[in-house]
Amino acid sequence: MANHLVIVESPAKVKTIKKFLGSNYEVDASGGHVRDLPKSQLGFDPEHDYEPKYITIRGKGDILAKLRKEVKKADKIYLATDPDREGEAISWHLMKALKLDELKDKGVYRISFNEITKNAVKASLKNPRSLDMNLVNAQQTRRMLDRMVGYRISPLLWAKVKRGLSAGRVQSVALRMICDREDEINAFIPEEYWNLDAFLVPEGAKKPLTARYYGSAEGKRVIHNREELDGILKELDGCSYAVEEIKRGERVKRAPIPFTTSTLQQEASKALNFSTQKTMRLAQQLYEGVEVKGHGTIGLITYLRTDSTRVAEEADAAAREFVREHYGETYVAEGESQKKNGAKIQDAHEAIRPTDIRLTPVVVKESLQRDLFRLYQLIWKRFTASRMKPAVYETTNVKISGGSQIFTASSSRLSFDGFMSVYVEADDQEEKNSAIGKMEKGTKLALEELEPSQHFTQPPAHYTEASLVKALEEQGIGRPSTYAPTITTIIARRYVVKENKNLYVTELGEVVNRIMKTCFPSIVDLSFTANMESLLDKVADGSVAWKTVVRNFYPDLDEAVNEAEKQLETVKIEDEVTDEICDQCGRHMVIKYGPHGKFLACPGFPECKNTKPYLEKIGVPCPKCGGEVVRKKTKKGRLYFGCENNPECDFLSWQKPSTAKCPKCGSYMVEKGNKLLCANETCGYRMDKAEKEQ
Repeated sequence: MANHLVIVESPAKVKTIKKFLGSNYEVDASGGHVRDLPKSQLGFDPEHDYEPKYITIRGKGDILAKLRKEVKKADKIYLATDPDREGEAISWHLMKALKLDELKDKGVYRISFNEITKNAVKASLKNPRSLDMNLVNAQQTRRMLDRMVGYRISPLLWAKVKRGLSAGRVQSVALRMICDREDEINAFIPEEYWNLDAFLVPEGAKKPLTARYYGSAEGKRVIHNREELDGILKELDGCSYAVEEIKRGERVKRAPIPFTTSTLQQEASKALNFSTQKTMRLAQQLYEGVEVKGHGTIGLITYLRTDSTRVAEEADAAAREFVREHYGETYVAEGESQKKNGAKIQDAHEAIRPTDIRLTPVVVKESLQRDLFRLYQLIWKRFTASRMKPAVYETTNVKISGGSQIFTASSSRLSFDGFMSVYVEADDQEEKNSAIGKMEKGTKLALEELEPSQHFTQPPAHYTEASLVKALEEQGIGRPSTYAPTITTIIARRYVVKENKNLYVTELGEVVNRIMKTCFPSIVDLSFTANMESLLDKVADGSVAWKTVVRNFYPDLDEAVNEAEKQLETVKIEDEVTDEICDQCGRHMVIKYGPHGKFLACPGFPECKNTKPYLEKIGVPCPKCGGEVVRKKTKKGRLYFGCENNPECDFLSWQKPSTAKCPKCGSYMVEKGNKLLCANETCGYRMDKAEKEQ
């Protein structure tokens, strides 16, 4: 009969861990949190030193009843929830809900393991500990701060502005970052420049090499326009070409470090096109355990929520031995692998790695669904590569003179593939080899062709899930576990839409961001939010009391909410009356805001429930058919400009069209800040709006 009880979070772990421990152990799951702050109220009393009020989560009563029966039977109880702050807090809530701290005749212990393997689980039982209340308090503080922002600001937005709006401590900052990037893109004015490539055949060679215009002996030069290009082409007319300078060298490309939560989400997005949410869901399955043919149910990767790149000595040694056996001694990394620095690293955790390096992608492929396999293969290859030597390239850089002008060419040849025999990152560009060959200084080259090409500088790229995760991490906002739910929330709220990997802010998102910046500037301030994360880390290491953080945060928030209530009363947006007549009752329809932005509604609601799409005319004739251009939105909510006669007319522009015509090519122009740009990208003409007025 079992006399030891092990309580884990996920039911998926129960079978695996039970198999490791045998008949003396009963293993059961809490199904995550069992207690939380009540949904119907703030959950703490500012008048009584912010003491939180916890209640049993609805639906968890039966689980707790079952656990109480198991506790009565057991001599020892092991709380084996996840090895992070959230897991520590769940163990504490279990301790309170099951009254384990009141037991006098039983041993109650906290154990944690970084991977669900037999060795790791058994080792944790040999090293039990007491609860770490610093970690519990750090999680408790985060939960209360999030509750303060969500429960104080969201109802205010709902009641005073428009229905369906909400705010969050991290999500509002993420939304601001996306809005700020959108503003940068909209304000960006492209600058013209030209490239000039020379196709040159070296003496004794058959294939040409491609050299790019560099400048002159005086230094590098940018070709800004066609006039400058024509001047250079004139100087090059009839010139002979020769190698002025040649440099040969070596370039070393270091092996990547193992994945953290953030870098795994980024690389899975780029290489596999996975959303952050999908990556975390699949990684959770790989961590908790999957059935592998010949091995039973086993956890394939270590814990998935980590910002550490540390690797256990045993795993490091096993990986190096694997590399030695399968690739040879020359491929084994020397000395310490490079480590990521940063004060936020929780070094008690490891990087994300395979639990057993011998479980190669080939071994597990038949046992895993396609996407599970692809993610596991990515993790396995990255970790294996991190224990291998760098790749080495032989490089050649050449300066070629053509009269007084200078061109440059370069090539690189992979001389030792090192870690790249196992792993190549998604954004690694293939090395280009030019026909430089055995050229030396003074080598003559015959000109085959000069090829100019016009270009324009590009605005900052829209955020993708991968780049937003990277930016959040670099700014010190949120934790590894918060990135996926944060992005999922702002998309679900329709503040942001995702199209072709890019994140675009919707009209609704702009409204919410504008209100937050106006009424709650500190909540969406990046430095303030990053500082709050730093304080939470200090709570976790015991250097700051958790109530100190809460006491300093809530009064300012309370004051801001009270002030906003007064301001929003005076600036409350009244429904805008339009010239559109309701075709059911004859009233003038008004503009309303819904989850998807503006729409037209009859003011006679609820007697008349007529609604129509809102098409905002902008006073510009359609360049294709002469109809009126209107503001529209894609199905996902992204703003664009189209013709009112759609679908008969298919005119579409992502920028606002102007009534001005391009004096160079006759195309229509679009507004970009205080500039007008030709919509014909091959033309590239631009002018100030002031010029148009004149």
